[in-house]
Amino acid sequence: MGTNGSTMLKPLRQGLPPLDPSAVSSAASCALPARYEAVREARKFTRRTLDQWDLGDRFDDVCLVVSELVTNALRHALPANTPRAVDQNPPVRLHLMRWTERLVCAVRDPSHDSPVAQDSGDFSAESGRGLFLVESFSDGWGWHPLAGTLSGKVVWALFQLQSDTAPNDA
Repeated sequence: MGTNGSTMLKPLRQGLPPLDPSAVSSAASCALPARYEAVREARKFTRRTLDQWDLGDRFDDVCLVVSELVTNALRHALPANTPRAVDQNPPVRLHLMRWTERLVCAVRDPSHDSPVAQDSGDFSAESGRGLFLVESFSDGWGWHPLAGTLSGKVVWALFQLQSDTAPNDA
């Protein structure tokens, strides 16, 4: 492809997606437990929410991105030595927000580390590949550090939606 491996994917540290929060037509969120089963719970929540919003046809792409974002959040939010207190505030939260022509998935985690895709050239490597998938299946992604009383960051992915609901005349 002729691209320099180290510059293939630069995280967009540009704050929230370029959308007006007051114009959100629908929003849903769920707290995810600090366990790897959380990825399955996030997929179920995403399926239910997209079905309610009549966006079930976008489920495959959105679900893949949600799975990667949640997996990354768990991997970085749950260092191996972190005690798993049952009554602890769930550290990872998934938000789905819908505008007329856009859908945003955002995952909050307690880590301050910038999300970086490692381009090791080794496609069998587990780590770092998720953000390439996020970029491939979404129409844009980015992240921003949390302010105020919440610590950590939010990583988000944006999906364009069809503006018309008429069936395709194929």
